[in-house]
Amino acid sequence: MSRAQISALVCGVGGFGALVAATTSNEWKVTTRASSVITATWVYQGLWMNCAGNALGSFHCRPHFTIFKVEGYIQACRGLMIAAVSLGFFGSIFALFGMKCTKVGGSDKAKAKIACLAGIVFILSGLCSMTGCSLYANKITTEFFDPLFMEQKMGYTYNGPTSVMSSRTKYHGGEGDFKPTSPSKQFDKNAYV
Repeated sequence: MSRAQISALVCGVGGFGALVAATTSNEWKVTTRASSVITATWVYQGLWMNCAGNALGSFHCRPHFTIFKVEGYIQACRGLMIAAVSLGFFGSIFALFGMKCTKVGGSDKAKAKIACLAGIVFILSGLCSMTGCSLYANKITTEFFDPLFMEQKMGYTYNGPTSVMSSRTKYHGGEGDFKPTSPSKQFDKNAYV
């Protein structure tokens, strides 16, 4: 019985560590590395900051300084992931106290109740994290397949020192028309293979 409890504790703590790593990751949304032939620049977007990197290995990150400019689904994902991390932390503590091999927690009946509570808290943590990840993935998927959403089709623009555009056209909004922009003067027409 103690082997099963120890393996369950290791799996629970390992899942909690993976949850913390996923929450702090900046690679929730990444532009494709084949989107730009010339600049080879990519944009990484996470829950806490946006980063841009290039083929030479340099990265520049810009954190979200205010919550008012962040989109609603990102705020919801942040809240769900923070709730999942908090629940996972408390689930790990309860699981540690509920194990038969520990001296803390009281009698075996009390430890069984604590271990059951730890399992419930771990399940709630998993549901929060699955909901947050599913919400973010649903938003990315609907943007990708929406023919009126231009940011995904044309590439991401980054307001820092680098920008990525995967086509020669930009969407100027308003009337819903596309206006072609002239390519950069430093490249001739054969630069866009």
